[in-house]
Amino acid sequence: QMQLVESGGGLVQAGGSLRLSCAASGRYFSISTMAWYRQAPGKQRDLVATITGGGTTTYADSVKGRFTISRDNAKNTVYLQMNILKPEDTAVYYCSNPRSGSWGQGTQVTVSS
Repeated sequence: QMQLVESGGGLVQAGGSLRLSCAASGRYFSISTMAWYRQAPGKQRDLVATITGGGTTTYADSVKGRFTISRDNAKNTVYLQMNILKPEDTAVYYCSNPRSGSWGQGTQVTVSS
């Protein structure tokens, strides 16, 4: 199991930016694939982005070109830089380690129009 704690959510106007952070515990963080998911009210939880231990990234089509996932293995932290935010990006954002099935508690992102 990996303990995950997200931070950085908040209220922002459309077109603005936020950076989410996910602090992880666990000795295998540096070699673990990490992921960000999001869940809007009444909708399923969707994958937003992933990053492997080697730094290879993938993105959902809806966020490509606007969001960037990155990691700092020295700090056991993964980030999600979100730019050009849209109202449809409003959701609770979750950090996850897919291999262990670990999830953070989530952080709310609200984008006003």
